[in-house]
Amino acid sequence: MVSSLKRAEKRGRRYLNPVPTTTGGLGLVLKVLPLYMKNRARVEPEHLLGPFRTDTTIFSNQPASGLRLTWFGHSSCLIEIDGMRVLVDPVWEQRASPVDFFGPKRFFEPTVALENLPGIDVVLISHDHYDHLGADTVARLATTEAAAGARWLTSLGVARRLRGFGVDARKITELDWTQSAEVEKLKITSWPSRHFSGRGLFDRFTTLWGSFVLEGPQHRVFYGADSGWWDGFGEIAGHYRNQHDGRSRIFDLTMLEIGAFHPLWQSIHLGPENAARAFEAMSIPDGLMMPIHWGLFNLALHGWKEPVEQILKLADARGIKLWLPEPGVPTEVVAGAELRSGWWNRAEAPR
Repeated sequence: MVSSLKRAEKRGRRYLNPVPTTTGGLGLVLKVLPLYMKNRARVEPEHLLGPFRTDTTIFSNQPASGLRLTWFGHSSCLIEIDGMRVLVDPVWEQRASPVDFFGPKRFFEPTVALENLPGIDVVLISHDHYDHLGADTVARLATTEAAAGARWLTSLGVARRLRGFGVDARKITELDWTQSAEVEKLKITSWPSRHFSGRGLFDRFTTLWGSFVLEGPQHRVFYGADSGWWDGFGEIAGHYRNQHDGRSRIFDLTMLEIGAFHPLWQSIHLGPENAARAFEAMSIPDGLMMPIHWGLFNLALHGWKEPVEQILKLADARGIKLWLPEPGVPTEVVAGAELRSGWWNRAEAPR
């Protein structure tokens, strides 16, 4: 079989997916609109969730396990890996939208102010969609002491957006699929994913998207970002399995999206069923799967708890160990130790 793990290809000014993919145009809109009109699912919590708070004093001590993660909701998180800190796809905005008065609104407030984050070594932006790249977040973060020495890593074409939001061009590195960047003792590699990009009506596919592997001396994390199902999940895992570097696990934590799913756009989003399928395809003995891309914004037709409820059932049926921390809580990743915080079942606080 010919490997799909190769540099990104373009047709004109538009990047192509690693396998043929239809994202839909006006026809899809015409199909989806009636579904939204008739939808009766509780797509948002009845009341504002939380509050959730991040105890920043925890960051004064290195994680005993060498790997600690603070999940801020959706796909935003701080990964502390072998002495390095990586802030991933930060979105502190009230809405995942080009405007601040309309669009998907947060289910809970940010758990910590950007200015109160600990010193960050890397800011990683997987692609330019509004739920992964917050313009105001980036503009504010670029002026903070926490990110003063940070290297910004992103996909091809996204640097222009970061520069426009105030990030120093000298701090930005763009990665094509299969390319790596090293920041001190941390290696970050971009891998293909099956998705798309764009922040407007006419710029779809003009910047790249991708998944990423964070690799320290002792730990390795797979960040799947956004992707529909494709055979590349197994290929990516196989690349690291074949390294024979003496590690007991291919990935210590495998982050896969479960939210914003529907059969009409299953080619670009996994959903719970395909997330479980992807994890199994990666064949990670004693590995932990962290569901991401859920619990913060209403981006689909399903109930807001449905993604996590489905993945829990699938995990129980298939013997998958899940890692589900509470929002904002710096939490150690311990090899093979499952975590199900159950935060989504707590009472929703009145507004």
